[in-house]
Amino acid sequence: MQSSFQFQSLTPELILSALAAQGLYPESGLTPLNSYENRVYLFQAEDRERYVVKFYRPERWNQQQLQEEHHLTQHLVANDVPLIAPLSFQSDSLHYIDGFYYAIWPYRAGRAVELDNLMQLEAVGQALGRWHASVTGYVLQHRPAFDVVNRLTTSVSYLLQYKPWGKTKLPWEELLARLQLQLQEHELFSVPQLALHGDCHAGNILWRDAPVLLDLDDCVMGPAIQDIWMLLSGDAREQRQQIYTILDGYEEFCEFDERQLSFIEPLRTLRMLNYLVWLHRRWQDPAFPQAFPWFNHSDYWHNQFRALTEQAKLLDRPVPVTSYNC
Repeated sequence: MQSSFQFQSLTPELILSALAAQGLYPESGLTPLNSYENRVYLFQAEDRERYVVKFYRPERWNQQQLQEEHHLTQHLVANDVPLIAPLSFQSDSLHYIDGFYYAIWPYRAGRAVELDNLMQLEAVGQALGRWHASVTGYVLQHRPAFDVVNRLTTSVSYLLQYKPWGKTKLPWEELLARLQLQLQEHELFSVPQLALHGDCHAGNILWRDAPVLLDLDDCVMGPAIQDIWMLLSGDAREQRQQIYTILDGYEEFCEFDERQLSFIEPLRTLRMLNYLVWLHRRWQDPAFPQAFPWFNHSDYWHNQFRALTEQAKLLDRPVPVTSYNC
C-alpha cells in the first residue's frame, strides 16, 4: 500500500552527527519547524548564527531529483529571484547520513505574506514573473512529469484501489470516473511548461520588506498558472482583483498567456485528488494521524464528495477568460 517509512531513526544524536559533519555545532536546542513531509529544525550554532536544517523524507525523491532542486535554486539566485538558497559545505549543498539526505539553510526572520495586501500581492507577482522569465528553456529532467498520468490517472487509480472513504455510502467510483473523463484530455497538459516552484501558496512565502520564496521541494515542470492560482482566495470578485494584481507585477518581467486562467479549476480539482492520496499514503507516519485526525471520519469523506461534485459541475462550465476581468 503506502510507504512504511517513518522518521523514528532520525534521533537527536544522528541530527547532531549530521551537523557536525558539516562543521556546525549547535549551542541551542533543536527547535522543530512546521513540516509534515520532511523534518525541519532551527538551531543556533557556536558561530552565533542561526540555521535551518531539513532532513528529506526517504523514499520520496532520489539523489538526482534533490540535486535538481538545489541546482534550480542556485540558478534562480544567480538571476536575482528572491529566495534563500541552501548553504554549500565542502562544495556541496546536499548531504547524506544513515539513510537521510539533508541540507542546511541560513535562518532569515520575516513574517507571513498578507495576500489581502495588494501591494504585497503585486510584489509576489513580480517575484514569480522574474522566476518564470529566468527559466525559459530550463528543463527539470528528473522530476516527475506534469502529465495526465502523474497528476490524474495515478491518483484516481490509487483511490479506486484503496477506497479510503471506507464504508461511506456514496458513489465515489462514478464521481472519480466523471472527473477523469473531464480532465484527461484537458489543454493544461499540452501547453508549454516552465520549471516551477510547484507548491506556491502563502505558507511558502516569507515577507521581509519584499517577498522571499521558500521550499522548492515540489519543483516541477508545468504551466505558469500552477505557481499563481493557489495565491487566490475569497469570492469571485476578490479573486478577480487578486489575479490581476498578481499579473500586473508578473508581466513586468514575463508575459502571461491569459488562456491559462481557465486552468484554475482543473488544477484545483487535481490538487484535491492528490491531497487525498497524499494523506492516505502517509498515514503510517505517526505525525499524520495526530495532525489530521478527521481523515478517517465519515463526515470528512461526505464533505470531500460534495466538494469534488461541485468541482465536476464547474469543469462542465466553459470559463471565458473575459470573466476574470475586473
